Amino acid sequence: MATRARYRSRHVADQGDGGDRTSPREGRGPRAAVAALLGSSGQIAVAMMLMNLATYGFTMSAARIIGPVPYGAFFALMNLVMIVSVVQLGLQATAARRISADPTHVGQIEREVLRVSMRASLLLGGLLLVGAPLVNHLLGLDSLPTALLAAVAAVPMTMTGAQAGILQGERRWRQLAILYVLSGVPRLVVGLALILWQPTEFMAFLGVTLGYYAPFLYGLAVLRHGRESGDTHDRHGFLPVIKEAVVNSQALFAYFALTNIDMLVGRSVLDSHDSGLYAAGLIVSRAVMFLPQFVVVVAFPSMSTSLNPARALVSSMALVGGLGGACVLATAVLPDLVLVFAGGREYDEVSGLLWVFALLGTCMALLQLLVYFVLARQGTLSVVLVWVALVVLVGVASTMVSSVSGLLGVVLAVELVLLLVLSAISFVKLRERPTAQ
Repeated sequence: MATRARYRSRHVADQGDGGDRTSPREGRGPRAAVAALLGSSGQIAVAMMLMNLATYGFTMSAARIIGPVPYGAFFALMNLVMIVSVVQLGLQATAARRISADPTHVGQIEREVLRVSMRASLLLGGLLLVGAPLVNHLLGLDSLPTALLAAVAAVPMTMTGAQAGILQGERRWRQLAILYVLSGVPRLVVGLALILWQPTEFMAFLGVTLGYYAPFLYGLAVLRHGRESGDTHDRHGFLPVIKEAVVNSQALFAYFALTNIDMLVGRSVLDSHDSGLYAAGLIVSRAVMFLPQFVVVVAFPSMSTSLNPARALVSSMALVGGLGGACVLATAVLPDLVLVFAGGREYDEVSGLLWVFALLGTCMALLQLLVYFVLARQGTLSVVLVWVALVVLVGVASTMVSSVSGLLGVVLAVELVLLLVLSAISFVKLRERPTAQ
């Protein structure tokens, strides 16, 4: 009971930093719920904006400084890291869901999640270390030391996922915001200095690798005083945590595959000119998709509880949809301005479709929210449907598409249908019964 009291006291203090104050006694309406979400989202939104700007700034700087050939190798390795990062995100979702849904066992959950993340990070790093020669060959790096850096980067990156999930589950928004800032800004500062010194793909990725250690070390500092033992339960043991992390990781991998496979399909069904146009349009889609990402981070703990997950889902969908709708409208009204950020006048042929790409980005952002809601409620059918949608998209696009507008139409149609189906399933499940924790 002492541990429970300490956790509740800390939890209330954390809410003072912008946490979710909603409780069943307060009886607050949708407007108040949205206001609370916006209030707690402020510092996370700013932090994630700084992180994304710093990451984007370093990527663009590397493209200009190190040149096309080294940048191609660097970009290929970054794509590999993005795939590997699903383990990090799976651990974050696992920690955040379990702590939010069962705060009385926070001490046990924190210990087990950190244990699992340590083993997962070492296993992932070891596999990348052993597989470095293969990575070097498949990605055409022509630099084994650069390939080895992926193993060095995977360890802190994966551990940071668990640390972020603990802070997210406990609604320690200020510390989580600092962790997000440290995930981007040190990469820009250190990485830029390194590539200005030696403009090579090795130095570019060394900057990224060193950047992963900044949030990891900060996470170690803020979590150095672990929770006392307190209550324990078998459902929060080592093996159940591993199982959930694996399930979450494959669900997020399905989402990432669905929202990124269109560019690979485009390279095979479109000529080089049209695939370049489609890639330019995707810049708009990705920007709109990432804009409301902070909503998912803040809403996920509330969606994991049994208090009022429906309200959290509706409020979050309204906010994400509103931001996306504003982007679609702005893109439709000011396509020439948006085109400046999507490649410039060389891509003028796609300017009339930019608002559709913005609509696609909105759809992807809403899908991301629903996928995290599925993880929060530990659903299974919805994850299977994401994999089905991926197969359908690849099958239809590979056989029936020959133009930019055709590919865009297929991708948008598949994701819209999936969005409607997942929305229906989520709300039906919420009305049927509360999910057992």
